[in-house]
Order: sequence, then C-alpha cells, then structure tokens
Amino acid sequence: MLSKKTTLIVIVLLAVLALIAAQCGSATPQTVTVVETVTVIETVEVVKEVEGKTVTVVETVEVVKEVEKEVVVTATPEPKEKVVLRYADKAADLGTMDPHFAAATNDRNLADMIFNGLLRYKPGDGSEIEPDLAEAMPEQEIVDGKQVWTFHLRRGVLCHPSDEVPAYELTSEDVVYSLQKSANPDRSAYAGEYDGMTVEAVDPYTVKITLDNPISPVLFFPKVSDYAGGFIVCKKAIEAMGDEGFKTHPVGTGPFMFESYSAQDKVMLTANENYFRGRPQLDGVEYRYMPELNSRELGLLSGELDVINGAAEGVWVERMNQKEGIRVDVYGVGEVATIHFNTSVEPLDNKLVRQAIAYALDRDEFLALFGEPVAANVYSQVPAQFLAGGLTKKEVDDLGLEYALDRDKAKALLAEAGYPDGFSLKMISSERESYLKNYQSMQAQLAEVGIDIEIEVVDHSSMHKLIRQDVNPIVIYVAWRPNADVYLTRFYHADSIVVTATKPDTNFSHYTGIDDLIEAARIELDADKQVEMWKQAQIQLLDEMISYPLQYQNQVTARNINVDFGHELKSVLALYPQITENTRITK
Repeated sequence: MLSKKTTLIVIVLLAVLALIAAQCGSATPQTVTVVETVTVIETVEVVKEVEGKTVTVVETVEVVKEVEKEVVVTATPEPKEKVVLRYADKAADLGTMDPHFAAATNDRNLADMIFNGLLRYKPGDGSEIEPDLAEAMPEQEIVDGKQVWTFHLRRGVLCHPSDEVPAYELTSEDVVYSLQKSANPDRSAYAGEYDGMTVEAVDPYTVKITLDNPISPVLFFPKVSDYAGGFIVCKKAIEAMGDEGFKTHPVGTGPFMFESYSAQDKVMLTANENYFRGRPQLDGVEYRYMPELNSRELGLLSGELDVINGAAEGVWVERMNQKEGIRVDVYGVGEVATIHFNTSVEPLDNKLVRQAIAYALDRDEFLALFGEPVAANVYSQVPAQFLAGGLTKKEVDDLGLEYALDRDKAKALLAEAGYPDGFSLKMISSERESYLKNYQSMQAQLAEVGIDIEIEVVDHSSMHKLIRQDVNPIVIYVAWRPNADVYLTRFYHADSIVVTATKPDTNFSHYTGIDDLIEAARIELDADKQVEMWKQAQIQLLDEMISYPLQYQNQVTARNINVDFGHELKSVLALYPQITENTRITK
C-alpha cells in the first residue's frame, strides 16, 4: 500500500498530466519533468557486535527516494465540434426530395447537395458543363440514322447507406433505372424531356443512350446533367422504400447525405465520408425553412445563421453590404418572371382580352419593385440576355409587339371584347416576394382598367401543387430553363399542358399553336436556323399574347464573411450559392 506521501505525489502527477491534456489542442507529444517516489536497494555498512567483538559488516537494504523524471505525454484532444453550415431558405417547408419532382427552388437546392448527374454544371458557373458520374464527356455517333451517346462511369462511386439498404457501388443499372424513371410521367415531372430516348447498360460501367432524332449537344447535355430529370437515383434504395418514402428519405451519391426532416422547420444533411471527390470540409448542412425575411436577416446578424436567401431588391443589397461581417452575393442565373394566361377559360380565351391586359401593364412599374443590380426587363419568353433564341427590345419594337403601356387602348380592347366594365378573377400566389410582389403589382395596375383580382397567399410548395391543378386563370411563374427548347417545350407545347396532357408540366396557358415549330427546331442541327425557329415561335406567342414576359431576377444571398463556398459565384442553375465538398467555414 502506498504511503500518504507517495499518494500525494501520484495525485500531483496525475493533475499535471490532466492539465497538460486539457491545454493541448492536438495530440502533439510533450516532455514534462515530474517527481516520482521509488524504492531502491542500496548497500550500507552496519556496525554490529559479534561474539563480544565490534565489527563492521556490509548489508543491502530497501531505501525510499524521491527522484525527478522526464515523461513524454500525449494530450487527448477534446472532441471536435462539428462544423455545420446553417442555411435559411425563404420557403415555408419542404415539398419533395425526389429530384425528379423537385420543381420548387427549395427542393432543387437539396437535390443539388444529395445527388449527381452523369454530367454537371460547373459549380458556380452554369455556362460550363463537365463530367460528374461519367469519367469524361461523351462523343456522339450516328447509327442507322439514330444518335448514340456512350458514357463510361466512374468506378467506386457509392450510393449513400440507408435504413433499408447499406451503401453499395453505383453501376449502369442505377443509371438506366434512373433515366427510365425520369421518362415516366407517373414518376417524374420532367418526362417530356426524355421522349424518343432509349437507355441501356452495355456493362456495369458503360451506359448507351440512343435518340430517335439527333439533337445538338447544347440540347442533349442538360438532359443528363445535375438538373431536373438528369439527377441519378439509387435503384436498390428507392425500390426498398417506395416512391413515397423516397420523397422524404432520399438516397443519392452526392457530397451530403440525408439525416432528418422536421416539418416546417429544417432538413439536416450530414457529410458523405465516402464521396468520390473527397470528404466534404463541412460536417453537415442545416437547411432551415424561414419564410419571413426579417427572421432570416436577424438570424444572420446574430450569428444564428451562416447564409440566407436575401431580398431581390437593390436597396436591400446595398443596406446589408454595409453590415459588419456580412457579404451579399448577387449572381445568375436570372430567373424569368412571366405572366401566363389560361386561354381555355373565359374571358382569357379571348385574344382581345389578353392584349388588353398586356397594354394595361407597365414593365417598368414591376421592375421598380426589384431594381438594379437584381433585375432587368425582358421582352420575350426566352431571355435574350442569357440564351440564344430570345428577342431583344429592339426586335419586338420593330415588330410592334412590345405592348408598351397604353391603358386607354386597354379599355377600348376590353369594350370591343364585350367587357366594358371589366371583370373579376381569383388566384393564388406564393408567399415569396419574387411572386407576391408581382401579383400585387399586377392587381393594382389592372384595377386601373376595371379588372378586379383577388389574391390568396399560400406557402411556396402549395402554390406549385395548386397551379399544376389549374386553379389559376393567370399564373405568374418565375423560372430558369437551360435553353430555348426547354423554355418553349415545357411552357408552350401541347404535351406539357397541366392536368390534361399525357405528360403534364408547366403549360399553364393550354396553348398548342407552336408545337410544329418547337419540334422542328429541336432536331435542326444548323444553329442559325434553329435560333430563327425559336424566335418565330416567340413572335407568334407575343402576337396572340399567350404570355407576357416581365423581368429576369438574379439570385440574392447574404452570408457571414467566414463562409467560403469554394467557388466563384457567376451563375448556378440550382438557384442558390451551391454547397459542395469544397464549401467551408473559416474561423
């Protein structure tokens, strides 16, 4: 048993070691001097009496001594605090995490972090497409008049683990399954994009895609990129949990994995330790639903949040940029706000009424709600500022199709159409400012010519569902599409009419008058002729006033200056700053 003195020394030693461990921020070895009590054997001379004589003898005895000793210790590092980026979106709740139904921006954002495509838009720059799950960009060949694209997959890409299915390697089987799902109108909102496409697995790492009608790379690559129907899902996981379960428990191959969902609150994502581009620098992402701008702003300024959706207003950008420690990013792509008229219902089935509404509206009045550097006017359904095939202001002026503000003419057209006293309409709007402000401005402007509009405000996800059920006679839709063909196909082709079409999408106008032009332009390989066909289609849309283009709106997000997205922000098709494996928080 140790003596009291020895016990005290041991306690001191342990305390010293604990103090060192507590003060060390890493496991770097350190040398310290401590006092240790030891028992040693020593030889001593002892005087004794032996048989009446005094003699000196040598004996060995145990001696207790205190000695100094150098000890190398390694501090036990404290548990590392997880680095989680807290992002606040302006939506009220999740819609779906099935990427093939993710139409709302808040849903697209999550899909972007969880899934990959065969190709991807370069992070931060949507003008460039590069390989993603594919090893390289594919080459095309024509076989028996059909166009064939062959993709060679990366090896070792793992699908995220789930409760139903452990992690497994993604193969061509998953790619074929995924693109076939995208083409199925019962399982995808983007089925129309995959007409005339056949997908087959050549071997576990080779996929062949055959198109009945050849198209240019600019039209093909978006179909297989990390956008809309191009996201690749994991077959075993979705079959195990079913389509409905997959909507709230997604399984992909992206840098972040689904962890949990709290309704009207947040989605938690965690880092994919096995991501093929390397383990993300963030440990996770907390994706918050906060529809109120003031709440998001206060959260950012207090340090509760790291990144927020901002207001699409020039004055807000200027004000927030003056806040210490805050940076506002304004970047593309510019989503186009367009007013779509349901031509199948009265009184909007009358061309004169639609033209009257156009003459009653003032683009500049709408634009003033947002201002530079956030927004600018557009004059055709395809934004000429960003994409080939759009019409400039001069072009529509020369054609007499600008519909410049003229409310006297609007009233005269209403009277000619049989509505001298105007009429009333009911419609719903998202709570998002990019929608609600435009609806409210339209409401005020049309009141000047006797058209009364009643607006019901719903959450953003509900709006997307309801307008696809054809509840609105007039739909204001704010959207980006990667090329003119996708804009025209999804908003104006007969196959895309909401509710009634074979592949309902976002044709809210129920218009069928430019189907031939859309289809002919799609397979035209001469770029100049293709552009002319796209322009001709829009001239017809403007002449019949099927829809009224308003403005493009850039993306606006604010962040703590310690947030580094890991790429320059030029344009992002997912409509948020893009959180990747390279995103980090520097402190």
